Formats: sequence, structure tokens, C-alpha cells
Amino acid sequence: MPRLLKICLLWMMLALPGLPSLALASDAGPQGRLVSAGWLAQRLGRPDLLVLDASPAQLHRKSHIPGAVNADLYAYTQAEVTPAQLEQRLRAWGIRPDQQLILYDQGGTWAATRLFWDLLHRGVPAEQLYILDGGMAKWSALGQTVTQEATPAPPAGTISLGAPRQDVRVRLPEFLAATGDPAHHVMLEALDPSYYYGGAAFFDRAGHVPHATLMPAGDFFNADKTFKSPPELERMLRHLGVRPEQQIHAYCGGGGAAAVPFFALKFMLNYPQVSLFQESQMGWLQDPRELPVWTYADPHLLRDAAWVKAWNSPMLKAFGLSKTSIVDVRAADQFKLGHVPQALNLPAAQLAEQLRSPAQLAGLLGRAGINAGHEVVLVSEGGLNESVALAYLMLDGLGQAKVSLLLDSIERWAEQGQDVARPSPNAAPGAAIAFAAKTRPGLLLTRLAGAQGPRVFVASGPQPPAQVPDGPMLHLPYTQFLNADASPKPAKEIWRLLEKAGLPRYTEIVLLGDQPGAAAVNYVILKLMGLPDVKVWLREGA
Repeated sequence: MPRLLKICLLWMMLALPGLPSLALASDAGPQGRLVSAGWLAQRLGRPDLLVLDASPAQLHRKSHIPGAVNADLYAYTQAEVTPAQLEQRLRAWGIRPDQQLILYDQGGTWAATRLFWDLLHRGVPAEQLYILDGGMAKWSALGQTVTQEATPAPPAGTISLGAPRQDVRVRLPEFLAATGDPAHHVMLEALDPSYYYGGAAFFDRAGHVPHATLMPAGDFFNADKTFKSPPELERMLRHLGVRPEQQIHAYCGGGGAAAVPFFALKFMLNYPQVSLFQESQMGWLQDPRELPVWTYADPHLLRDAAWVKAWNSPMLKAFGLSKTSIVDVRAADQFKLGHVPQALNLPAAQLAEQLRSPAQLAGLLGRAGINAGHEVVLVSEGGLNESVALAYLMLDGLGQAKVSLLLDSIERWAEQGQDVARPSPNAAPGAAIAFAAKTRPGLLLTRLAGAQGPRVFVASGPQPPAQVPDGPMLHLPYTQFLNADASPKPAKEIWRLLEKAGLPRYTEIVLLGDQPGAAAVNYVILKLMGLPDVKVWLREGA
């Protein structure tokens, strides 16, 4: 249809009663700092509006919005420049203080949001900056005009930069300190899961900074490259446990992709404390202190023999310097043949009897002298098996401060030169204490009420269960996540299996199996991988 005819039809629709909403939808005003392609199309050429294309120069030359000035981000961010140098560059782009600056990229990527952050950080007022929602992808999909003709050099701009905004940038010392306080800080990683779990790396070591929360930049966009709605983004963040009152530090590999969550949280959701770690992993890994990176979301769920020996020291415990309890879940006759020194014996079969009775389980733990505020290290026959996983699930559900696993068998413990104790026939039982249970409601489900949001069931045993729930279900036998010695596979391999199965990351996951121990093993695996909303369905008869 010729463009002139389209315009005529549009004006006819505007004149018809009952149809104004159709026209208004294409001309919706700015939503926060976002503008639509329809809104921009009707304002191109206005002297108070300047369009900046943040795409690489080769993409800009291939196709761009008429009149757009190329602000090639790759050239622009090679190194930090002085305020005078930056001011000169912005004036060469034609920026004046009375203009609306519309930034765009190819759509569904991070170049425009990173340019937005750079300009904001260096003193351009937020009120002057806008992002074209969907970028070139949405602009082209709506049939708007594009060109390959070079944009003439604009008249020199007159902008004068204000003071840099230090509140939107976090530097390494503050970022490092934040990793030690995950209750009040969120290190939001914007890279894809393959980087987070160590399957890919930009630099010399793969993984993520300690306690990082994974939310890839791509997850913020719809299929048409526009941003997801604020309610949907808020739902995703709530699922991950990210709260507005926390200090949120976005990071990635080199500070680019992190600009997407920075923009969305700060200017779409109005979270008050959001900053960007410009150096990101590159700065973290270049630090001479060899700062750590993790591949599992919670590697400390697995303890090794050296750690257990050190923190199980009688001297440290005598002076109150170690808050650790060792619980051996093997049968009593196995325990008597040899065990980790100072370990308590609570056989898995005895714990399983209280699976549906948290109050009785708390009493059992209290009589054994278990402090709910301590870390409990579980010991079994070796590896991640159903018995030790079920014990983990029960203690975690009862609110134990921390539960971890020693995957070594007692034989392997001895082979490493560690002391092996045997119970004395005259040994006095441990002093009973009140176990301060903080039961996690909704972790162990005895019935399936309506889900608050998206939900998927995961069958965890060798075969799908006979009783199939009403809802989407995946079959993920826990054995596929374990090595031959029953230790968990590397995080990158577990992630590949989860990704191949199509396990969603912003969905409530309900584990089930013909035996609860099978579901419990997958519970440990998914906790190790950092999935936040995982539950276990205790079916009748299981």
C-alpha cells in the first residue's frame, strides 16, 4: 500500500467515532524512558529531538533510521576519556541541552542501554535520555523507513556536562565487599547461563562472582526485541529473590550486557539502588589477589575432608569458634565400625519416619544436641544418595541455618589420612537442647493447591510416577546428574542437561518420585545450581 494512502486512511480512522484508541496505540507517549517506534516515526526531523544509533559502525552503514547519528559504542567505550574529551565528542554528535536524545541499537541487545548508562554516568540528565523500545528490529517490523545514506554532520552541539553521577557506578572495592553480604546486596549477572556455570569464558577462568544471581540480559526482552512489561519483570525478579530495598549491582563480562538490567530496574521498575560494575568480570579477574569465581551457585553445599577436619576441631569447638555439627546418617551398626570424630549418629531411616512430622523431627534433633543455628555436615555411605539427600531436604525444610554434605565415604576419609573414631560403650549422650525450628512453609507439599504462578513438575526417579499430576511434567532421573562415584557432575554439564530438557528458570518447580529420596536428590542438585523456587511433593503412598 503506498505510504500516502496509508496516511490518508489513518486520518480517516481518526475522524471516525469509536476508533481513536486505534490511533493512540501507535502514538503512545514515552513510558518512563522508553519510546515506541510509532511515537518516534511521527517526530523524526524535529529540531528538539536527536536520534543516536549505538550500533557498530558497519551495521549503521548497512541500515539506519533516517537522520540518526552513529554513536558507535565499540569505539566510544574503548577507554575512559576526560570530561572535556567526552564533551567534545557529544558536541560533534550535535547534542544540545534542550534536546530529547533517542538512543537505539539493533534491538534485543545492550548497546543502547550501555550508551544510556555512559551518558547518565558522565553527567547527561536522565530527563534528556530515552531508549527506542525494540530498536531497529521493531522499527523495521513496523515498516518504518530505513536508509543507507550517510547522515550529514549535524550542527555542532552546545551541551555542557554536569557532575558525574557516582551513584550509578560501583567500583571493585565496594563490589567485592557486597559479595560478602548477599542478604543486602545483589550481584546480578547479565551473561548467559553457559558463562555463569563455567561452560564458556571470556577470560582465563570460567564461572561467576560469589553469590551472584543469574538474570541474563536476553531474558529482559520479548520475541519482538521490545522490553518485557514491568509487571512481568517484577515477577521474574521476585522469583529470583531480588527485592527493591536491596542494593543491586549489575555486572557481566566487560560492562556491556549489564546495562540492560541496570536500565530495566532503575528506569522501568524504579528500584532506588541500582548500579553498574563497569569493569565487571574483566576487572574482577585482573585483580592481583586472584579473586574467586564459582561455577555452582552454592559450592559450599559440598564440603571436603580438609574443611571438615579443620572446623570439626575439638579446640575450636571448646572455645566456641566452630559452629559445626557432623551428622552421620548411616545405620547404627555401620556407624559403630568407624566414623568421623565427634559425629552424631542419626540414621536416615529414623529421620525418614518423621518426614511428615516436622515438630517430631525438631524434637529428635534437639535431643541429639543439634543447634539450629549451626552448620550440619551430613555423612553417609558416600556420594549423593537418596538417604543423605532426604536428610538434607528434611533439615533444610526445618530451617537449619546451613546444611552441607561430605561426599566422601568413611573409607575414603580414612584413605586421606584422617582419624577414624569408634563409639565408646560408656560414652554419655550429647546434651539435649531446644531445637529452634523455622519451618519453611510450602517446601514439602502434601497436597497440590493452585499455583500462584507458572509451575512445572519434575519426575526424578528412574521411571515416571504412576500417579501423574495435572500440569506440565518433565522426566529428569537424578542419576543423569551424577558421576560414576555418585558425586554431582560439573555445573556446566548439569546445566546442559537442564537446558536440553527445557527446564524453565522463572517457574515453580515441584519434584516428585515414587520414592521421596529420588525427589530429594534432585532437590540437592537444583539447590546446588541456584534455582530458587523448588518444592517436593510428598505423594500419598510414596
